[in-house]
Amino acid sequence: MSSYVHSSSYVDKKAIIADGVSIGPFCIVGPDVKLGNNVELVAQVNLSGTTSIGKDCKLYPFVSMGHPPQDIKHKGGAVSIEIGERCVFRENVNIHPGVDYGEAVTRIGNDCYFMVGTHLAHEGQMGDNVIISNGAQIGGNVKIGNHVVLGGLSAIHQHTRIGNHAFVGGMATVTKDVIPYGSVIGNKAHLSGLNIIGLKRRGYSRETISHLRSAYRMLFAQEGTFSERISDAESAYSNNKHVMEIVNFINSQKNRRICMPASWKQS
Repeated sequence: MSSYVHSSSYVDKKAIIADGVSIGPFCIVGPDVKLGNNVELVAQVNLSGTTSIGKDCKLYPFVSMGHPPQDIKHKGGAVSIEIGERCVFRENVNIHPGVDYGEAVTRIGNDCYFMVGTHLAHEGQMGDNVIISNGAQIGGNVKIGNHVVLGGLSAIHQHTRIGNHAFVGGMATVTKDVIPYGSVIGNKAHLSGLNIIGLKRRGYSRETISHLRSAYRMLFAQEGTFSERISDAESAYSNNKHVMEIVNFINSQKNRRICMPASWKQS
C-alpha cells in the first residue's frame, strides 16, 4: 500500500515513511523522523528530531514532537523519542525528547491516548494503555506504568513515579510517587484509596480486589511506623503478586516519598 502526502506538506527526503502512511495538509516531517505503517497525520502536525512513531498511530492538528527539551542543562546532544503502536495524540499535544546529560530517550508504550493540550516533558517513560486527559502536564523524567489514567488539568512533578493501574484525579498536583493501584486527588495530591473502578473495568476478580483492600488497610493503618507496616504486609502477602507489586514499588526507591492518605503520616 502506498503512502499519501498532501501537496501542502513538507516531508524531508531522508524521513522514513512506511506503507499506508497518510500525511494531511500543512504538516512538517523532519529528516530523522520514522513513521510506521498506517500512521496518520491529520493536518498541521510538526515532527522534528529523532522521532520514531509506531504503526497505526494517529496525530491530530498542532501536535508537536521532537523539538529540543525545555531544559537549560541540555546542550544539544543526540536525543530521541520512541512511540509504540496504536497511540492517539489529539490537538495541541507536545512531546519532548530526552536530554544529553541524562536519559536520552523519551518513551511511550502502545495504545496510549493523549487528549487535547497535554504535555510530556523530557525523559518521560510511559507504559501501555495510558490515558492522559485534557490539559494534563507531565514534568521531566517522570515514570508512568501501564493502565494509568491522569485526570484533566492534573500536573505531575518532575522525577515522580506513578505505578501500574493508578488513577490521578482531575486538577490534582502530584509531587510524590503514586503506588500501583492507588487513586490520588487534591492539591497537593493525597492518596484517597485504591482505583477500584479501574480494577473492576479491567476484569480483576473480587478476591484479588479484596486482598488488595486488606493490604491497603495494613499499609496505611495508624498503628506503628510506615516501615513496620511495609514489613508486615510483605510477610502477610509474600505470595500475592499484586500486593507485592505495591511493596516492591515502595521499597525500590526508599529515597522517594509517596502520596499518603490526607490525615496520615509517612514515618
